[in-house]
Amino acid sequence: MDVLSDAIAAVRVGQPSSNRVRVSGTWCTRLAPYEGAGFHVVLKGTCWLLPDGGAPVPLGTGDAVLLPHGTGHVLADSAADAAAVRRAVPFERWAGDEGPDERTAYGAYGGVELLCGKYRLDRSHAHPLMAELPVAVHLPNRVGSHPELRAAIDLLGRELEARRPGSGTVVPSLLDLLFVYMIRSWMAEGATGAWPAVLTDPVTAAALRALHADPAAAWTNDRLATEVGVSRPTLARRFAGLVGRAPMTYLTWWRLTLAATLLRDTEEPLAAIARRVGYGTPYALSHAFKREFGATPGRFRAEVQGRQSATA
Repeated sequence: MDVLSDAIAAVRVGQPSSNRVRVSGTWCTRLAPYEGAGFHVVLKGTCWLLPDGGAPVPLGTGDAVLLPHGTGHVLADSAADAAAVRRAVPFERWAGDEGPDERTAYGAYGGVELLCGKYRLDRSHAHPLMAELPVAVHLPNRVGSHPELRAAIDLLGRELEARRPGSGTVVPSLLDLLFVYMIRSWMAEGATGAWPAVLTDPVTAAALRALHADPAAAWTNDRLATEVGVSRPTLARRFAGLVGRAPMTYLTWWRLTLAATLLRDTEEPLAAIARRVGYGTPYALSHAFKREFGATPGRFRAEVQGRQSATA
């Protein structure tokens, strides 16, 4: 596993959901803050995104926007004023039975077609790469830019246009791909922040790949420096300077984060999880886990799985 894949896996829960909406005329809808990440793709036409507390974002055909922190926002046909925003129709009602009529959306006046969706995220142990994402990641449709993202959007649009056998598997998989490609594209756009720099620095990137590939290994600073091909002082300086913590401190945190993910997503016994994340005994893992998360592994598992059942 690479760092980005691990960072996403640590927070992703359940299946993504999506709505395909067609609308014309004057419209304004509000999406409330959400415990996850929201996204929109403009398949046809133009509209505006107005994030809570943020500047309006114009969206054109082929544009994608990710709201990685579940920020509340408004979608509208124009840069609506404050009074119009206050009158915005809740999205669940707007996109439901009382919402846009797909039969008339493409009348003589054209219209807008949107793919709107959500990813459920568990933020209790988010990787700093995910925490660093901005409120809104706007990825305009430019010729030649982000071909993988454009291909995923095209495939998703075609799949949703005519539901075919296997769509129940294909659509969630394409939505997952879309999530990865949107974050990748943000990083490729020259994003500011620590983690784009971390993952493009040859020393820190190689060290992180090694730690994430085998977190249970008996890592030491010397062994990791040898793996990366630099001296121990060079590794320590570069890693701490960019990541913000020493290599072995990061490894401890990641092992416990991985343990939390396994407790959340599997029924594996604590002894098996301890082995997978590099702890010699369940007791050693339990002691370190409680220090990091404030709860024993058993209590953590019961609470997080209880929350998942309540929101399923």
